[in-house]
Amino acid sequence: MNIPIHVLDHGTDLPLPGYATPGSAGMDVHAAVPADSPMIIEPGSIVMVPTGIAIAVPVGYECQVRSRSGMAAKHGVFALNAPGTIDSDYRGEVKIILANVGKESVVVQRGDRIAQLVVAAHERVEWARVERLDDTDRGTGGFGSTGR
Repeated sequence: MNIPIHVLDHGTDLPLPGYATPGSAGMDVHAAVPADSPMIIEPGSIVMVPTGIAIAVPVGYECQVRSRSGMAAKHGVFALNAPGTIDSDYRGEVKIILANVGKESVVVQRGDRIAQLVVAAHERVEWARVERLDDTDRGTGGFGSTGR
């Protein structure tokens, strides 16, 4: 699948999102913060990190924004609304919402890999209003009702 990508002026020297290994599902996306002004994510804070790219996701697909496991495990920094969705009709710059739940400040430098992008198909649905849903063994049990 080919997806149009527009590299913005402040992202021209950065790599396009890419797969780290042949088995990777997500493409690493890079921070397009100014080289002389890294972004500092203080504990408990939320920032929007620019990527320097805009994309045209085909209708019927979404581009999901996901955390990088290394940033989450090592620093407590994750994509806040993961998976976030970039819709097929959005044409603005892709920005990554990062939250720091760790105990130390984290510095984001230009070119750092800050999140992963996963392109996935989705279905559009129409709701069918009914008076009653079919019965299942689980029924209305939720939030831990199926055991450990």
